[in-house]
Amino acid sequence: MLIDYMKNYDLSTDNIDKFEKYKELILKYNEHTNLTRITEENEFNVKHFLDSLSLFKTKKFDGEKKIIDIGTGAGFPGIPLKLYNEQLDIILLDSLRKRIDFLNDVIEELNLEKIKAIHARAEEIARTEEYREQFDIAVSRAVANLATLTEYAMGFVKVGGYFISQKGPEYKEELEDAKRAIELMGGIVENVIYTPLPMDIDHYIIVIKKVKKTDKKYPRGGGKPRKAPL
Repeated sequence: MLIDYMKNYDLSTDNIDKFEKYKELILKYNEHTNLTRITEENEFNVKHFLDSLSLFKTKKFDGEKKIIDIGTGAGFPGIPLKLYNEQLDIILLDSLRKRIDFLNDVIEELNLEKIKAIHARAEEIARTEEYREQFDIAVSRAVANLATLTEYAMGFVKVGGYFISQKGPEYKEELEDAKRAIELMGGIVENVIYTPLPMDIDHYIIVIKKVKKTDKKYPRGGGKPRKAPL
């Protein structure tokens, strides 16, 4: 049961009910539009919910923070973060309209406030005045290398804020490859936190602090962050 996995997170019955409802909405939508390949209950609870909530181990998501979740997909980690800490002000960003339509349904069904789903590409809206360096934290579980994600994310983060990425056991190689991108974007690696999950899953949270403004030429357009990482 979900509550067994959540015992370390001091969730109310209402919180648990919202997590269960959220899961139901994903699995129902997944019948006709692919949101996740993970549908077995225990695997879902661990790889989606617990993995998302593990971000609270950074101590960066307490209180009122402005968060952007880049490449949110079915809403991970943004919606679990919101369900656990309702004070968070969250933007869910994805480039696929069907995912955004789904997320809007979730926000309405769960009566969530201070959370918005936006259909856009990170490299485009990160250059706009409305979103440029406006967030305390950018977070992403998107499937891309760390150098690429750093370029996409850091334009959103205000100086003194953080880009936080979740990675698997290969994180050391990705960190090495991302050194130049992190420096160019105005960041330094503050911490790497080991967050093992049930089912023998080794996960790591990379905490990158923004110490200076990001040059306005970043992120590059035309898919360059993916095609030619810095």
